[in-house]
Amino acid sequence: MIVVDDVHKHFGGFHAVDGASFEIAKGSITGLIGPNGAGKTTMFNVIAGRLKPTSGRVFMAGEEITGLPPHELFHKGLLRTFQIAHEFSSMTVRENLMMVPGAQHGESLWNALFRRRQMQEDEIALQKKADEVLDFLTISHLRDEKAGNLSGGQKKLLELGRTMMVEARIVFLDEVGAGVNRTLLNTIGDAIVRLNRERGYTFCVIEHDMDFIARLCDPVIVMAEGKVLAQGSADEIRQNEAVIEAYLGTGLKNKDLVGA
Repeated sequence: MIVVDDVHKHFGGFHAVDGASFEIAKGSITGLIGPNGAGKTTMFNVIAGRLKPTSGRVFMAGEEITGLPPHELFHKGLLRTFQIAHEFSSMTVRENLMMVPGAQHGESLWNALFRRRQMQEDEIALQKKADEVLDFLTISHLRDEKAGNLSGGQKKLLELGRTMMVEARIVFLDEVGAGVNRTLLNTIGDAIVRLNRERGYTFCVIEHDMDFIARLCDPVIVMAEGKVLAQGSADEIRQNEAVIEAYLGTGLKNKDLVGA
């Protein structure tokens, strides 16, 4: 689904991403971990079009997408969430979901004036879709709640729900567990697994919680100092001496290794 080919991203003399290459297989849930400052979020931003790489190329399903802006990638089915949720706080949870699909008839002044029936039909269809998403995520009881009143974990579920309002092909999740309690994190994990197995979503996940990564992800890619350090199953990564060195600055084994 995604091929990253020798990508570099420099900020002045700082090489945030320094020759990273890896692949994300279609239908996989791939984990991306590494110490703080490893270049993970910068890599996400390059793939998702928020940053242009200094050099290197990115491909999606065989098509080069290097440097395409986020709105074009959105229409190709590449979506991402953020470590800090980006909700419309004064709108309801349902309204936040209904905002997602593009090219709605209500966006045109002409349609607003002369095609009100079409607009109404669109709104009914969007409302039905939003309610289906909320049921899937088990947060239908929050449909009329202002999004700004949600907890951190509920906002992360809402962000995941947004990806379900369009035909997503691959979703990049940036620290989906940040600020989320264990119960809601398990709910988020269940939703990710169901979307992967039942609807064929491909995911790439940055996450601090190695238990969460181990439960969901295969393979796991490790970045350090802007480069890909290792790749393999969660168990292989936990036993990799170079990975332990990158995290802990020591060659000692540590069964409690966590991603960052």
